[in-house]
Amino acid sequence: MRIVQLIPGTCEAFYCENCLRDFDLLEALGRIGHDARIVPLYLPLTADNSAFKDEAPIFFGGINVYLQQKSSFFRRSPRWIDRLFDARWLLQWASRKAGMTSPSDLGESTVSMLRGQHGCQAKELDRLIEYLSEEARPDVVLLSNALLVGLARPIRARLGVPVVCLLQDEDAFLDALPAPYGAEAWQAVAAGAAGVDLFISVSRYYRGVMVARLGLKPERVAVAYAGIDPAGYLPAAAPPDPPVIGFLSPALAGKGLGLLVEAFMALKKTEGLARLKLRVAGGETVGSHPFLEDLQGRIAAWGVADDLEFLPNLGRLKRQEFLRSLSVLSVPTLRPEAFGLYVLEALASGVPVVEPRHGALVELLEATGGGILVEPGDLGALTAALQDLLLHPAKARDLGMRGRKAVLEQFAIERSAREMARLMEGAR
Repeated sequence: MRIVQLIPGTCEAFYCENCLRDFDLLEALGRIGHDARIVPLYLPLTADNSAFKDEAPIFFGGINVYLQQKSSFFRRSPRWIDRLFDARWLLQWASRKAGMTSPSDLGESTVSMLRGQHGCQAKELDRLIEYLSEEARPDVVLLSNALLVGLARPIRARLGVPVVCLLQDEDAFLDALPAPYGAEAWQAVAAGAAGVDLFISVSRYYRGVMVARLGLKPERVAVAYAGIDPAGYLPAAAPPDPPVIGFLSPALAGKGLGLLVEAFMALKKTEGLARLKLRVAGGETVGSHPFLEDLQGRIAAWGVADDLEFLPNLGRLKRQEFLRSLSVLSVPTLRPEAFGLYVLEALASGVPVVEPRHGALVELLEATGGGILVEPGDLGALTAALQDLLLHPAKARDLGMRGRKAVLEQFAIERSAREMARLMEGAR
């Protein structure tokens, strides 16, 4: 089966679960015998994914999407002009310029993209369909997320192949759009969903969310958990000394980093934990800077700056090294999430986790037994659970190794790829 996935490129600035999921999935589909290809949208693919970097040209280049949104000239401009703005070096430069577009600009372009052939980027859609028809020739087109459903109906109509759409955390992005764009975008997603043959959610929790919010029939949404490639995820030979708490996610307030820092401060006053360290990885993302500046100011005032380390987004090898350096990992998100790939990565490394009891995190901890669930937003409960594992390293190691065994058995990427392939075959 030839599978062509449409996936937004990234700027490598922050830990993106969707991107990690997509690349590991496509590579695994290839290993089990399918012809799996990626077509990048908006931005070039990252250096971490060099196996796919030169397979296809970039479509809906981010600069052209913006220009076509703002000016009718660029909606009719010849391809040689558009090609100038699709230069990889220029798109990479633009991707590093946080704040280049306002929230209203982002809202406008999101709604326009969701309107597909009726949006401002219709000529980009025509170019994409021509490429898919003449060059890629897929048996199935796989959309990385529901923000791309505006492409589904015209692709299916003109290529005569099924369109399958993955679902993971679109609600957080859509709910964050300013009025009136958030409501308009949700309406456009619901309308575009009619062009999708099958949705595949990464968890039972998120399946329920999107069935309710889009008014989908439950049978149109399957569930296939994301997986990880276990190669390179190895437990440390011994617990770190001094002990270390880890955080692996974009450094946003909603991810619970502020709450974790407060727990860290309380734990350092506990007997036996005065030398405790906190390592924060996952990089910054748009909108995180004011929060981080405030947080780092408070950390400096508390006098613990030497015990708290902020790391950039890490490639796979560096991320595996980071995980091996931890006693426990916690991303105490304030909002329920569709998945939690960082949980699988930590457990594959033998590192236990402490997570809030909501969203898909409940499913992951019930399936793996590799950590402790606490009430969301409860500083006291978070602090107590972390303290228990930090002061009892044997218990922490037992939890971590139990979780590692479950991840290797239940969440290896080949298992996920086979389930995805089965579902896509059923959509044909």
